[in-house]
Amino acid sequence: MWLGVAEDNVIRMQLDLPPGEFAGYIFDLDGTLIDSMPLHYTAWDAALRTFGLGEPLDEDMFYGLGGVPTRQVAEIFGGHYGLTLDPDAVMTAKEQIYLDRLDTVKTIEPVVAVARRVAALYPVAIVTGGTPEIAGPALTATGLGKLFQIVITPHDVPPGRGKPHPDMFLLAAERMGVVAKDCLVFEDAEPGIVAARAAGMRVVHVPSRRV
Repeated sequence: MWLGVAEDNVIRMQLDLPPGEFAGYIFDLDGTLIDSMPLHYTAWDAALRTFGLGEPLDEDMFYGLGGVPTRQVAEIFGGHYGLTLDPDAVMTAKEQIYLDRLDTVKTIEPVVAVARRVAALYPVAIVTGGTPEIAGPALTATGLGKLFQIVITPHDVPPGRGKPHPDMFLLAAERMGVVAKDCLVFEDAEPGIVAARAAGMRVVHVPSRRV
């Protein structure tokens, strides 16, 4: 068990780490390594309002979709609210709002500290539901780009095979050169947890949502 505190982010969390070491370590990005989920929420809310959303975006629904590929999230929101919209246009608008405010995002230091420790000894990778155009700038802005040479996004697997399917995690293990069952995954959201377990991996839940 490892306790981490990040005073600047006012994030206090307890990570229940299984005993022993693993052959490879995989980290989700948003809500796991970086405290970006509140910004993603406001970006989705703002973007959807320009496409006809007349009420605040359901925050619980948003967090329940953590890790799901961005275009798919746009489709889900459109269907839920009965909006006729172009998912690609909504995705583009949302991502631009997010990028414009990216300088406000900070790292989740308890998790980053673990990542830095294990990266000195074992292969590490990121598996994120965000596009490369979002993940890349976020890694650069938070100084994590040099730590992770392997970054898996939905663009790396067939359409419709992102989280909660195991494909992205299996690909990460393959690129790290390790057996899937010997990997430990850090995830904050249910779709990613389901996907990692489907890949046969152990999972550490990162309780990063602020309530």
